[in-house]
This record gives sequence, C-alpha cells and structure tokens, in this order.
Amino acid sequence: MQSVIRIGSRESLLAVRQAEIIRDQILRCDPEVKVEIITMKTTGDKILDKSLAKIGGKGLFVKELDRALLDGRIDIAVHSLKDMPMEENPELPILAYGKREDPRDVLLYRPDLDNLPEHPLIGTSSRRRMIQMEKLVPDCSFRGIRGNVQTRMKKLETEGYDATLLAAAGLKRLGMEHVISRYLSVDEMIPAAGQGILAVQGRKGDNYGWAARIDAPESRAAAQAERQFIRVTGGDCTSPCAAHAQISGSELKLTGLYYKEDSREYSVNTFVTDISEARQAGETLALRMMEQG
Repeated sequence: MQSVIRIGSRESLLAVRQAEIIRDQILRCDPEVKVEIITMKTTGDKILDKSLAKIGGKGLFVKELDRALLDGRIDIAVHSLKDMPMEENPELPILAYGKREDPRDVLLYRPDLDNLPEHPLIGTSSRRRMIQMEKLVPDCSFRGIRGNVQTRMKKLETEGYDATLLAAAGLKRLGMEHVISRYLSVDEMIPAAGQGILAVQGRKGDNYGWAARIDAPESRAAAQAERQFIRVTGGDCTSPCAAHAQISGSELKLTGLYYKEDSREYSVNTFVTDISEARQAGETLALRMMEQG
C-alpha cells in the first residue's frame, strides 16, 4: 500500500464527510498509511443560479476531480454515485462502491410548518422529483433550488419555499436526521440511480490493493443494475428516468421509471433476477419498458 493516499473531494461539508468515511475504511485496512483529503470547488458548485441541464450536466461535479486524478495531484476521488455521469472514463475506473446509506428522498418543511399547506411551493431542480411529487401532491408547484445542504436549508427559510426535497443519505451522513419532516418510500418516489452509494474512483493501471476490502458487493450490483437502466433508456441529468435495486440474499429486484418525452407520461415496472445478472437486469428492464412505451 502507498505510504500516502491523497483523496480528492468537493468542498462541501457533506462531500468532506463522505471522503472521511472512505479515509476511515482505508485506515482500517492499514493503520500505518497516511491519508490526506484535498478539497476543490467544482464548476457545478460555483454556478448555482442555473439548472444543471442548462450548464452541462452532472459532469460539472466531477470534471475538476477527474483532471486532478489524471494530473497525479490526487490518488483517488470520492463521489456520491448519483452525481457521476453514466458514461464512465475507462482511464478513471470506479474502484469500489461503499455500503449503501438510506436511498430514500425526504421532504424538509419550512421551519414554521408542521405539514404541507394547500398549493405548496416546493424547491427542487430535479425533473425526476417533480413528476413523482406531482402524483403525491397534485396541487404543488415548483421553483428551482440548488446548492449544498446548508445552502438549501437557508434558502428554504428565506426565499418563500414551503418545502424542499433532499436525499436522506446526505442528511444522515451529516448527523442531521432531525431536520427531516417526511421520508418518501422508494415506492412513493423512486430514487436517482446510485443514490446513497459512495463511489471511489482511481487511475487505470495504478495499484489499489485496499480497494477490494472496502468494496460492498451489494452496492456494486445495485449500481450496475441502476446505471445500466439509465444508460439504455438514454437518461442523463435532464431526464427524469430513475432506477432502484433492492437486494435480498442472492435476489435482485430492480424498479425502473421510464419517462416518455413525447407524451410527458411515465411508467414504472420491475424485474427480478439473480444478483450475478445485475447489469443485464438493467438492460432487460429498460428495453422491455421502452418497447411497451
């Protein structure tokens, strides 16, 4: 193992906490190694007044870290898997998938509210969340909101929103479960592909002997199924397609949401298979739903 491992991370409190989780796992593999966390601000973090779809997509959250990896300024990068583009750079493979945290989406109400009012204004820039929320709360409306957890909570208090939607995983990793007003089950709102999973990215050809020891096989299988579904349906950051895999023993149950742009309607379906067929499950379900659509 290297004597020093430099972990690249975005600057937000959540991103650093996620890097610390991976750091601690590496140190458990070899307490003698030194691990440093190097933070940087990505383009996606700098531009908060426009939707991701308008400024270039999820790649804006990883571009600077990718460059630092290729340049040798860092040895690995830690990402929320849901923030990574579906098309992976073969020169920068995902080495390990962390154990999945709670994959659900949650509602945060404005501090003076105990329930959603009539005709609530909900802060989200995610089309995936919008189309599913419209079924749960038909009289709601939406306004875009971007930024890290703390930024969004501040905007919720000061900019007229009644509620906002966030991933439970991030709030739990920050020890902020107390701010959650309502959990949405994965049946009520299918999560983004990879939600709750940390991805550890490295350089092709380098030696990462510890990676297999921190890799969570169930997270790897879920990631493969979910991300393949999105790839095949042509989903990207502008598409509300979604997928979530639930694993029980050797069984993998994949639920997919396929959105039809022409009719602006979506359908939901499931596919059950063995965990060893994870990637194929994503492809099979995607093709089936596209044909039916």
